[in-house]
Amino acid sequence: MGALTFTEEFSSPVTAKRMFTALVLEADALIPKLMPQAIKSIETTHGDGGPGTIKTLTLAEGAQFKNLKHRVEAIDKENMRYSYSMLEGEALMDKVESIIYEIKFEPSSDGGCKVTNISKYILKQGMDTPEEEIKAGKAKAMAVFKVVEAYLLANPDVCV
Repeated sequence: MGALTFTEEFSSPVTAKRMFTALVLEADALIPKLMPQAIKSIETTHGDGGPGTIKTLTLAEGAQFKNLKHRVEAIDKENMRYSYSMLEGEALMDKVESIIYEIKFEPSSDGGCKVTNISKYILKQGMDTPEEEIKAGKAKAMAVFKVVEAYLLANPDVCV
């Protein structure tokens, strides 16, 4: 079984605390509200939000996939770090056992933040790298980030 790791860094004019709050702490309610054409709901099916919590994402009608299942691995509110694994769902394709994400939000000197996203793809035995699918998944994740960022910029009183 092989593994592929990708690290991406990007910046935002929104503070680290607000981005962390929106994309981690309030994501279950906020993201389906902002992107109903893509995500129908995010529901906790087991746990209290801490490590071990299982969340089911139900995607909107017409989406490429129907649902995804995530497990919270770690959440550090003080240092604005979050880790979760994708355990089930069509997005894993037939080639990937699981995907582990680690996200870190850091304040930047301009008042915004730097976001570091590490994605580790655990490939099934004997499978080739699903490069096109990985690129498509990264693009979708960046789209969510940009929608949330635009919402926070337009609404400076939310997620404070």
